[in-house]
Amino acid sequence: MKSVQVEASEVSKGSSSSQSVSRGLSVIDFILRTLASFGTLASAIAMGTTRQTLPFVTRFVRFKAVYKDLPTLTFFVIANSIVCGYLVISLPLSFFHIVKCKVIKSRIILIIFDTVMMALLTAGASSAAAIVNLAHNGNTNANWFAICRQFNSFCQRISGSLIGSFVAVVVFILLIIISSVVISRR
Repeated sequence: MKSVQVEASEVSKGSSSSQSVSRGLSVIDFILRTLASFGTLASAIAMGTTRQTLPFVTRFVRFKAVYKDLPTLTFFVIANSIVCGYLVISLPLSFFHIVKCKVIKSRIILIIFDTVMMALLTAGASSAAAIVNLAHNGNTNANWFAICRQFNSFCQRISGSLIGSFVAVVVFILLIIISSVVISRR
């Protein structure tokens, strides 16, 4: 009789520690989602407000660089905005997972959408990184000159906006791993 009581108490302690681990991972999930939403928002704002104008010989002729001139940078802003909106919408569900640790179906849905958003964010950040590399280094085979020698401020801002986006990609990888671990513990 005593051995049955000991086993029952060990099982309840095990489920209690499992629930506290799941709750702790849910808190980390919420914090990472908040961090990623700020990163994608900052990247979209930094890229979307980037512009620089250079005077030429006269004051009537000017050269300007705007992110809208390059479609890949526009795609970058749109992708970061969509992902930021998704992250903000998913925050209440992530908070719900802190309160109710045993929910599995909504975690599976989050994993699916997290994977799709990670793919979108990776596509936007990678395409923008290719253009930023071209702006910094140019391509001598195609006679494309590096514009960053003239538009230094523009290039610094578009390079800096990539940081928040790639950090958010890493955060998405962590979110997918955390959600998978919580589901596999069930």
